[in-house]
Amino acid sequence: MVTPDRFGLSAALATPFDAQMRIDHVAAVSHAKSCLQSGCSSVTLFGTTGEGSSISNAERSAMLRAFLDSGIAPEQIVVGVMANSYSDAALQSREALDFGCRNVLLAPPSYFKNLSDEGLFDWFSSVFAEIGSAARGVIVYNIPSVTAVEISVDLVSRLREAFPGIIAGVKDSSGNWPFTQSLLAKHNDLAILIGDERGLAAGVRLGGQGAISGLANIYPQRLLPMALEGRDDPDVVEAVNQIVTFPVIPAVKALIAHHSGVEGWRRARAPLRSLSDTDYSRLISILDQLFKAVAAQE
Repeated sequence: MVTPDRFGLSAALATPFDAQMRIDHVAAVSHAKSCLQSGCSSVTLFGTTGEGSSISNAERSAMLRAFLDSGIAPEQIVVGVMANSYSDAALQSREALDFGCRNVLLAPPSYFKNLSDEGLFDWFSSVFAEIGSAARGVIVYNIPSVTAVEISVDLVSRLREAFPGIIAGVKDSSGNWPFTQSLLAKHNDLAILIGDERGLAAGVRLGGQGAISGLANIYPQRLLPMALEGRDDPDVVEAVNQIVTFPVIPAVKALIAHHSGVEGWRRARAPLRSLSDTDYSRLISILDQLFKAVAAQE
């Protein structure tokens, strides 16, 4: 059970494409509703797992409208924003907030490297200035393996001080446990969300409020005790260890295809490529054996 002051578990939704590589809204909505019915408190659109940087502004608007028109409540939707221009980031954020979405998951700009905290502070400040009075519910996204930009604990402190009431949390997908510990120690009154499921249970025990998780596309019920109670699950940890030996986003989509029986879920948009048939078969065999063995022991 998620209490109102806790974030809980959000599925970092993968994005389904049809044979013409257009977003399949029907499949996306159906999958989102399945995740919510399985215990997720929200779904996150256009994040890393959702190939967010490959989705145009027009496609974002159409997908958001499809979700809302389907009856999914705006407070069950988190919207990922991955833009290098602070004006583009503000435009995407403002749209989500105008729709009433629960949160904006805001990644730093990712083209320029070796950025200072001062430069990043200026960028975030410019985003918030362009959003204006509607700015709220921002979850800062730390995923240096993708952006090559580190969000520091001090930067979070500075943003909170300058923009009280706007910064709602941090999603930490650094996989850097000492950093995660420092973030939780300094800012555990925020929604600190653990992006690497291997550190999820330990992070929750230290005050983390849950996760925005790619694995929640497939195993939400296994992740709920980890995200809500801080309960260890070594088999989920091993599943992640296996998945990261493949290209991660195509691997997650392959698993959705396998579990849903809908082959189209395997499609990934360029520049990503779908898993080869060989890798697909190998991944499915590994994960099926892992979770069948677990089921046999229960």
